[in-house]
Amino acid sequence: MPDDELINRVTWKIPNALALIGSRHGDTWNGMTASWITQVSMEPVLIGVGVDNKAVTHRLIRDGGAFSVNLWSAEDTRVFVKFSKPAEKTDMQLNGRAIREGVTGVPIFEEAVAWMECAVRHAIDFGTHTFFVGEIVDCGINDDEARDRRRSPTPA
Repeated sequence: MPDDELINRVTWKIPNALALIGSRHGDTWNGMTASWITQVSMEPVLIGVGVDNKAVTHRLIRDGGAFSVNLWSAEDTRVFVKFSKPAEKTDMQLNGRAIREGVTGVPIFEEAVAWMECAVRHAIDFGTHTFFVGEIVDCGINDDEARDRRRSPTPA
């Protein structure tokens, strides 16, 4: 069996998206940096996110029944540093970033390149994390070119 350090180094090489997960229950709103995000079904369209069982976001998704996935430009990763701890809500901002209320009540970040709002359909506890699977109930694109630039090969 490989040691924990090697396992961690190898698993960090798995390509994944970096995003802000928006959550809310009642008057408590939060945004959390996350990278364990994937589409798991086409019919219906289901998105899965892995959330630490001790995180505020876990409680808010569990109790609120919804979450948002807010994709960011590859050129603007500074935003993720501010969301490693519970967010502070002031007016319609979380940690100084503009938000609006989605159809389920969760925060949608106005600066996101694209976003998906999901109603929870399944929650599977895997020990340290829960895999929340949500059906897209709303979504949008604010900058149709931003993420595509990251995937495009550099011209020769």
